[in-house]
Amino acid sequence: MTITTTAETLTDQQIQSYRTRGFVHIPSIISKEAAATYRQAALDATARLEDRHAETENKVFSQHVNVWLQDEPMKALTLHPKIAAVATKLAGVPLRLWHDHILIKPPHNQAPTHFHQDAPYWPHDNRPGHSLSAWVALVDVPVEKGCMSFIPGQTHMTDLRPQNLRDADDLMSLSPSMQWEERVTIPLRAGDCTFHHQLTPHMANANTTDDPRVAHVIIYMDADVRFKDIRHVVTDPLNFKVGDALDHDIFPAF
Repeated sequence: MTITTTAETLTDQQIQSYRTRGFVHIPSIISKEAAATYRQAALDATARLEDRHAETENKVFSQHVNVWLQDEPMKALTLHPKIAAVATKLAGVPLRLWHDHILIKPPHNQAPTHFHQDAPYWPHDNRPGHSLSAWVALVDVPVEKGCMSFIPGQTHMTDLRPQNLRDADDLMSLSPSMQWEERVTIPLRAGDCTFHHQLTPHMANANTTDDPRVAHVIIYMDADVRFKDIRHVVTDPLNFKVGDALDHDIFPAF
């Protein structure tokens, strides 16, 4: 049985590394056995949702948001108390769920997801804030399968527009010095995860293997975050006004 990482076993070095570099690798956030169970649940949920919505073919990756509201097995992973506890300890502030999403890169998709920040896409009026994502590997993810790379120490960049995930030069055009910064690539075993801050530039390689890359992302936001007038699939139906607290049943606090 895999020995998993918990908030209690998280080291000061891991916390400090996250807060200075903007990301951290956490081995065995869930067991390999649990990862295998959730992998199948993620594939089943994706097949069901894509059939329901008749999505287009030839996508860079398959993405489904707020799966926890539609799929009971994936709900258990999205609301996993141990993952939330680790996120809270890393962030150092109370958190609530922003949303989840299953991310699947099909075999031989030949399409990296280029460097970008998350925060510019979100209707959150709290930059720099503490919002962060847990990227949970549900299969082994070596470099060839599309693991994540990060640019450390860049969370001071708070005013960039959303970047084009398909354009390798877009982020670098906004911050030319970025192209000379260190990049850190982190292959993951099934059950491992990375946490990254909302302003940490990150990318994922193309999947050049014969098998799908299956990951589940759980995004946490500051518990007191306020709404900013940006269109987003999660908040568009909820009729928030600028300055409203994102206090709603679909954003449970931890």
